[in-house]
Amino acid sequence: MPLALLALAIGAFGIGTTEFVIMGLLPEVAGDFGVSIPTAGFLVTGYALGVMFGAPLMTVLGTKISRKRMLMLLMGLFIIGNLLSAVAPVFAVMLIGRVVASLAHGAFFGIGSVVAADLVAPDKKAGAIAMMFTGLTVANVVGVPLGTLVGQSVGWRVTFAVVAALGVVGLVGIAKLVPELPRAEGVRLRHELAAFKNAQVLLAMAMTVLGFGGVFAAITYIAPMMTHVAGFADGSVTWLLVLFGLGMVGGNLIGGKYADRALMPLLYVSLGALAVVLALFTLTAHHKVLAAVTIALIGALGFATVPPLQKRVLDQAHGAPTLASAVNIGAFNLGNALSAWLGGLVIAAGLGYTAPNWVGAALAAGALLLAFVSAALERRAGSHSAPGTDAPGAVVTSATPAEHRTPVSH
Repeated sequence: MPLALLALAIGAFGIGTTEFVIMGLLPEVAGDFGVSIPTAGFLVTGYALGVMFGAPLMTVLGTKISRKRMLMLLMGLFIIGNLLSAVAPVFAVMLIGRVVASLAHGAFFGIGSVVAADLVAPDKKAGAIAMMFTGLTVANVVGVPLGTLVGQSVGWRVTFAVVAALGVVGLVGIAKLVPELPRAEGVRLRHELAAFKNAQVLLAMAMTVLGFGGVFAAITYIAPMMTHVAGFADGSVTWLLVLFGLGMVGGNLIGGKYADRALMPLLYVSLGALAVVLALFTLTAHHKVLAAVTIALIGALGFATVPPLQKRVLDQAHGAPTLASAVNIGAFNLGNALSAWLGGLVIAAGLGYTAPNWVGAALAAGALLLAFVSAALERRAGSHSAPGTDAPGAVVTSATPAEHRTPVSH
C-alpha cells in the first residue's frame, strides 16, 4: 500500500475523533450550556446534516483544483470549525462550529476514497479504501476515548482544541505525502450527476443511510444509556468507547478484505447480524458485561459495511465516481442525523434510554431488505444481457476506466 494512504488515514483520524467524541461528552456539554440531553443531541444531528449537504457542495466547488489541494483546503476548514467549537460562548455557536467542521467531512472521505482507489491495482481498491478508513476507526480506539477522558477531566473545550491540532497534523501529512494525481480528463459535473440515474447507486446510498443509521441510533446516546441503565460510572464511558472503537477497527479490516471477494454476501451477513444485535441491546444494556460485548459487536458489524458500501458506489458510478463517492459519505451521515433525531424522539417520549436500540434495529433491517432488492435487480439485469457482455449496473471489479487509471507505484 502506498505511503500516501497513511496521510489520508491521519486526516481521517482527526475527522473521526471530532465526529464521535461528542457521544461521550454529551452530558458535560449539555450541563455546561444548560440544555437537555436530546437538545445536546442536535450537535450530532447538525454535524451529520452538515456532512450530508457539505459533501456534494464542497466536491463541486473543488472540481477546478487538484484533489490534493482540495483535501488540504478541507482540512483547513475542519481546523476552523473545531476551534470555533472550542471557544463557543453559547450552544448556538457550538452548533455552528460543529457544522463548519462537518462541511469538510464528506468531501474529504469522498475525494479521499477516489484517491486511495487510484493509488492501487483494481483488485485492491476496497483494501485501499479500508486503509484510509482505518484512521477513522483507530480514532475510536485512541482519539475518542482520550478526548472523552480529557473532556471529563479538564473540560470538553480542551478536547476540541486538541482535535483542531490533530487537523493541523493531518494537513501537513497530506501536503507532504499525497502525490499530485492527474485529474480525470473530460469529466464534468454533468457526467458526475449522471451517476445518480443508476438505480444501483441510489440503492447503495439508501443502504448506507439505513445501515449505518442503525449504529448511530444506539451509539449517540451511549453515555446516558450506560450510566443510567447499565449502572456504569461516568468514567467508564471512556473504555466502553474503546471497545466500540476496537470493534470498528476489526469490522473495517474484515469489510475491506472480503468486499473485494464477496461484496453482497458480506452485506447480507453484516446487516442482518447488526439488526439482531441492536435489538438484543435493549436487553443486554441492563447487564454490564453483556452491554460491553454488545457495544463492541455493534462497532464491528457497523463498520464491516463501510468498505463494501463505498466500493459498491464507486463500482456502479465508475465513469464519474468523485461526486457519488462524496454523496455516499453524506449518506452515512444522513443516517447518523436521522437516527440521532429518532433516538432523541423516543427518549423524549418517555420510552427510556434503551428505546433508540429498537430504532437502530429497524433501520438495519431496512438496509438488509434493500440489499436483497439490489441483488435481485442486478440478477434480473444480468439475465437480460447478451452472452459476453456486461449487465447494466454490474459491479466492476477487474477494470478501471482509463480516465481514472493511474500507474501503481510501490
